[in-house]
Amino acid sequence: MRCAEIFQRCVQATNQHELIVRETAKDKEFHFQNWFEARLKETGLNYERGGRNSYPDFRLVTETDGYEIKGLAYPGREVTYDCNSQVPSGFYNGRTIYYVFGRYPKQPDGDRYPVLDLVICHGDFLNADHEYTHENKSIRGFGSYGDIMIRDRKMYVAPTPFGLLEGVVHQRTLIVQPDVKLGDKYIQVGEITRTETDRLLIAYNFDLRKNNISAKWVNNPTGGREHHFSAYRLKGDSEESVSLRIT
Repeated sequence: MRCAEIFQRCVQATNQHELIVRETAKDKEFHFQNWFEARLKETGLNYERGGRNSYPDFRLVTETDGYEIKGLAYPGREVTYDCNSQVPSGFYNGRTIYYVFGRYPKQPDGDRYPVLDLVICHGDFLNADHEYTHENKSIRGFGSYGDIMIRDRKMYVAPTPFGLLEGVVHQRTLIVQPDVKLGDKYIQVGEITRTETDRLLIAYNFDLRKNNISAKWVNNPTGGREHHFSAYRLKGDSEESVSLRIT
């Protein structure tokens, strides 16, 4: 499992105090990506880095794994994150997708600072739907002269593992599907079940006169289906248990 190899290198780097390096105070996006990329290089795995608006952020060359990176400032917004035009999923364009969440100090005393905690999770833990295809659409004819275009560029807001789980704060945790075999370097610290909702949101309508948005729902044919995941840590790390947060 390449994700386990990469996770192990990330944990080792935090133990060795390998710090995030921010090039400038205006760098609010790529500093944690750069830290993760350094860990990829240390594994010796061949990979490609995507462009600014591509998905996922990193793609292994000889494997079908992809990694989407999400850095979160702490204290700050950490229970949800913005998905810029791409809904989370565990499978995309023939690749298995893993999400890498790392928290770092919101107000560091310089441009070098630590990774406070880390979660690498299979994308299905965030959303198990593999069928939805994101597209941006537009319509022209708005305004008094009828020549203004409205662009429907969707932004998705999804929960993070720090919002979904108990026991991951200030820890380093790997979340994979239960059939994954990780070997004797790992200890299991939790079994997690996510259950599909009874209703699916399939459409929405926005009233430009009233500034109201309304939703269209249908029954989910797979409502109640359970998706199971296992939480692991490296041996010698904390054995604090991981469980789904009760809401």
